[in-house]
Amino acid sequence: MRVRKHQSHSLHQGDRVWAETNCYVDLWIELLHGYGLDPRAALGFTVMQDFEGDQFTFFKFPLEDLYTLYGMQVQELAIYDSLEDRIRTQTQRGHTVLAEVDAFYLPDTRATSYQQQHTKTTIGVDFIDPRSRRLGYFHNTGYYVLDGEDYQGVFRQLPEFADRPEILFPYVEFCKRARPALSGTALAEASADLLVAHLQRRPARNPITQWRAAFPEHLEMLVERGESAFHLYTFNVMRQLGSNFEFLSRYLVWMRERGFAIPDAMPTAAQRIATESMVMQFRLVRAITRGRRDPCHECFDVLEESYDQVIGPLAALIR
Repeated sequence: MRVRKHQSHSLHQGDRVWAETNCYVDLWIELLHGYGLDPRAALGFTVMQDFEGDQFTFFKFPLEDLYTLYGMQVQELAIYDSLEDRIRTQTQRGHTVLAEVDAFYLPDTRATSYQQQHTKTTIGVDFIDPRSRRLGYFHNTGYYVLDGEDYQGVFRQLPEFADRPEILFPYVEFCKRARPALSGTALAEASADLLVAHLQRRPARNPITQWRAAFPEHLEMLVERGESAFHLYTFNVMRQLGSNFEFLSRYLVWMRERGFAIPDAMPTAAQRIATESMVMQFRLVRAITRGRRDPCHECFDVLEESYDQVIGPLAALIR
């Protein structure tokens, strides 16, 4: 095995409002791209995002969609002795291992977590060399290599992990190509069928309206707890909402390019949600920094209206 050469997918390049979404979706975009597949075909599930009371749905590619479109099977990987050994076995079979690890040891997180704070994240490993202590992995918007003490840290082989029986094995999955992926017209039609199914599972009410109703309580919490709470809140609320709809916008453009009658107004409205979520994030941080309570009424007006301009009309279009 050799470390791959990889260039990020177009979804992670160019003029984007949200450079990153969440570790799972970004990883799968690059993993599918690494297999020579187009991840845009699988983005129809974004119509299902809901407000969950304290956050927007942490959106992920449904595993059944990955199988339908790309022939990818994802299974839990039992770690019964050594994570290192299990990864070696699976990568030798041509599979990719998805493992939860500590970002403290991931050099690609140098601007945030690397050697600074311990946070859980998911990586997709397709190369391992225990002898030279090197690991090749997909993470967020790219592909990276780590080695040395970072390798030992990921696998908890450093001296500080000795005699720590309370440390449990991480949750690990592996993906394998069970059958050939769809392509061309077959891929587009299968994607459209999945979109129809996902629209049937869309929220019964406008989730942004529900967020707006809960926001005064959230605002009090943010003013009380300050900057530390703000970053966690915006990641799980504005970022998940905005990045989800930015991907929906890209998906609708992809569908239109393949001959489906998607009006221009729909991807435009979805992209407006992405943009206004970012506007609200910056507006809120200014208010919180100054100890002010900004209800962000204008932002909510734009977000609610934009949602109604994309999801309802899209559902009506496919009836």
